[in-house]
Amino acid sequence: MGDFLWVIVLLPLIGAIATGLFGQKMSKAGVNFWALGSTGLSFLLAVIAFIELVLRPASERVIVNTVYSWIAAGDLNVNAGFLLDPLSGIWLLIVTGVGFLIHIYSTGYMSHDHSYWRFFCYLNLFMFSMLMLVMGDNYLLMFIGWEGVGLCSYLLIGYDYHRDAAATAGKKAFVMNRIGDFGFMLGMFLIFVTFGTLDYQTVFNNAHDKLAVGGAVATAITLLLFVGAVGKSAQIPLYTWLPDAMEGPTPVSALIHAATMVTAGVYMVCRSSVLFDMAPTSMAVVAVIGAATAIFAATIGLFQKDIKKVLAYSTVSQLGYMFMACGVGAYVAAAFHVMTHAFFKACLFLGSGSVIHAMSGEQNMEKMGGLKKHMPKTYWTFLISTLAIAGIFPFAGFFSKDEILYKTYASGNIVLWGIGAVAAGITAFYMFRAVFMTFHGTSRVEPEAMKHLHESPNVMTTPLIILAGLAAVGGFLGVPIIEGWNILHNFLGPVFEHGGTAHGPAEHGEHHLTTELMLMGVSIGIAVVGIAKAYIAYIKHPEITEKLYKMFKPIHTVIYNKYYVDELYDILIVKPTVATSRWVLHKLVDEIIIDGIVNGVGDFFVTLSSMVKKFQSGLLRDYALTMMLGALLFVSFYLWGGK
Repeated sequence: MGDFLWVIVLLPLIGAIATGLFGQKMSKAGVNFWALGSTGLSFLLAVIAFIELVLRPASERVIVNTVYSWIAAGDLNVNAGFLLDPLSGIWLLIVTGVGFLIHIYSTGYMSHDHSYWRFFCYLNLFMFSMLMLVMGDNYLLMFIGWEGVGLCSYLLIGYDYHRDAAATAGKKAFVMNRIGDFGFMLGMFLIFVTFGTLDYQTVFNNAHDKLAVGGAVATAITLLLFVGAVGKSAQIPLYTWLPDAMEGPTPVSALIHAATMVTAGVYMVCRSSVLFDMAPTSMAVVAVIGAATAIFAATIGLFQKDIKKVLAYSTVSQLGYMFMACGVGAYVAAAFHVMTHAFFKACLFLGSGSVIHAMSGEQNMEKMGGLKKHMPKTYWTFLISTLAIAGIFPFAGFFSKDEILYKTYASGNIVLWGIGAVAAGITAFYMFRAVFMTFHGTSRVEPEAMKHLHESPNVMTTPLIILAGLAAVGGFLGVPIIEGWNILHNFLGPVFEHGGTAHGPAEHGEHHLTTELMLMGVSIGIAVVGIAKAYIAYIKHPEITEKLYKMFKPIHTVIYNKYYVDELYDILIVKPTVATSRWVLHKLVDEIIIDGIVNGVGDFFVTLSSMVKKFQSGLLRDYALTMMLGALLFVSFYLWGGK
């Protein structure tokens, strides 16, 4: 299978081409054949390749499939090659497995869409781009996939382009990602200047010789790469595009937020861990940005009314945890949380889609309530995934989030641990607020929507059940405390053993059992308190909530309006940019300078031609006179010149 890794990547592209070129003339069954068949086969081959990788000795778990020499220009030599190792293997299963389930779900959710074929064309293209990003064996292939997922996010977020909100959200995602991508591109250029190659293995093997620990070059490379991660994975200050991405169809939200695009930044940092470990300043920046994003986004999620917006800010917050883990050197914990997050967040988004589907498009939780009895499958799968994200034992999120908090504490970053712990409590509160407002209490459903209220079809609930099952048991791949039971750590650990690199203390520090047990208890206690407060505020005594809203109305207003960050960006960046473009670039550069030159050249020749055309009267006598005068002038000049 090692020689055919490219097939896994190529299959979704084949599906995208088939549905894109011929889908309009296909039946839905034909579109499903190509779209689901290509991604399903890609997942099957991914499982086979992963099993082959696992069966190898730990020291030999690297498979490189070089297809051909892609670019050979001077010193730049880049192969079209694909890499399968434990790190890319985990992402490979997440992208193909969760992505395939989202494809299945979409056949039900999008069944009445008039551009059914176009949706699946974009979805397949998204899968191809993410697989290219994850499986490429060099930074240039990663960048190609990186740009591909950016394009697909624009296409899918703005899928309903006839709606201004969707079109605007798509453009916003595209522009903000370009800002981050510029940083990534500069980092890639600096890698090439420093190492003379973009190949992962060559760069990492020579990092100790070419870079000094804490040096300016190592710091510059990693900070520039992290700028790209900030944009792609929606961290402060480039996070505002992700909540707006909810304007896309719900399966798109699940794919972007859970399995593909937003985890790209985490993957890139983990893949570049050799470089990041040599840049302590960059590691500190990554950890602080991650912790700040985790708490900041969590507070915004407290008062959102749109069920998808709650989940969107939850995603931003959880990504913050992943980067905080990377920043303290706990790369395995970050990858572990990426995996568990893919399970429960995909289930939550698809569950919200099931609710929206049943509610005839309604997304406001204030117009829901009491849906549990009408949608039991959706309810129980949503509840299981909520318990997972809240960090309740024994659900998956407990294990991965607890490991991040423990590793952060063990690395000596007590303040960051405290921020993460508070964010965990807030997460438990607002996620159960969503459960209680949507599925419990008195029904607030509009009479018209109530007539059509129903459980979603099996094609939508089956992926929910599978994902909820994974959210329930997936955490046991990373069992803490018991030596040797952390299967994921045993599997991924060798990827981050760099031999001589100034590795972060989180992965290799001493293990204190008592401390870990204590922090585990604190983590569960915080989550339970958050859930209890949500129950009191939205089920037991909802009147208290209304009083608190009125009492702290200014604070509530600021948080509900997302701290007015979008408005601040609009004032400080958007409007000045538009004004500059309008008056300087348009009026001065375009109209006066460029148009002036172009129009001036035209006016010159118009004037010249108007003068010359006076000699073209069309009268024979005028031409004869001109010829005679010319001959006379010529003879005179000849005679005069001969003297």
